[in-house]
Amino acid sequence: MSRPPRAPTLANIAERAGVHVSTASRVLRQEEPADGWSASALRVREAAAELGYQPNLWAASLRTRKTTTFGVIVTRLTDGVVATTYQGIEEAATRAGYSVLLSSPPDDLAAQRRAVEFLIGRQVDGLILGGLHIPGRPFVESLPVGRLPILTVTRHADAGLPFVGGDDRHGGYLAARHLLDRGYSDLAVIAGPDNASTARDRVDGFLDALREASIVVPPNRILPSTFDVAGGIAAGRALLDRPDRPRAIFAATDTIAVGVLGVARDLGLVVPDDLALVGYNDIPIVAQLPVPLTTIRSPAYEIGETAVGCLLDLVRGIEVESQRLPVELVVRATS
Repeated sequence: MSRPPRAPTLANIAERAGVHVSTASRVLRQEEPADGWSASALRVREAAAELGYQPNLWAASLRTRKTTTFGVIVTRLTDGVVATTYQGIEEAATRAGYSVLLSSPPDDLAAQRRAVEFLIGRQVDGLILGGLHIPGRPFVESLPVGRLPILTVTRHADAGLPFVGGDDRHGGYLAARHLLDRGYSDLAVIAGPDNASTARDRVDGFLDALREASIVVPPNRILPSTFDVAGGIAAGRALLDRPDRPRAIFAATDTIAVGVLGVARDLGLVVPDDLALVGYNDIPIVAQLPVPLTTIRSPAYEIGETAVGCLLDLVRGIEVESQRLPVELVVRATS
């Protein structure tokens, strides 16, 4: 019985490329220089490819104390927006030569703590946290992370950490201005969960615009909800199945808005004649609904990409500032 061929070594690569072993090791560890590879470096990389060389990442991590791995914690990964953000994270990390260890715990702090501890135990080089609850600072300060680089994505949660997300407050402002410009003043808000900074920022921005227009939304017209379709159905029924229903609703997510559309249909309401509606995120399905949804487009993929760039800087010891990426109003038939 023949033995499987031995994996090529650095010495094999160095011999084929005509360089010292230390040169081959250095070339295969580093990213491409800004001015490109030298001729000898190109020979090393070509030899490695021809021989099918695979670096021993575990041995390298013992030498450098780096695992070239990021830990990522995101709740509600079945949500399309969250999944798109994670796609941006993973693809950007891969381009930078990093692997990603993902944990998607339930949306509660005990589960998130267990996820953080698990990833720390795998000696990741940095952490990206999504799904933090307000207030986030006490939770973050209680974590056994030492000096591990950390940033938050999508939700900042007032955690005192660098943050990358959409400009949600401005997005809420755009939604309100759009409805006001359309002549709507009898308004309601389905706000999402109170522990999510995304929801709070969107509602705060919406109310900012109304204050500028001297319009007050009564407290009973600002309803908390979950972020999903079921949350939109429950809040939609509470707002619409009554004689004094609002003429327009701002929903903190598109999935909430889809639930509201279902309630409106069941009650025989015509959108937008009887009810105008604005959602948030611009998930792909909402443009294809029987009545396409007006919404605020959030750059979910770019948020993930940008988060990785910031975390790479933190790993290198470079300070970063929080970033709120631009959002935009997308006007369709519901308003």
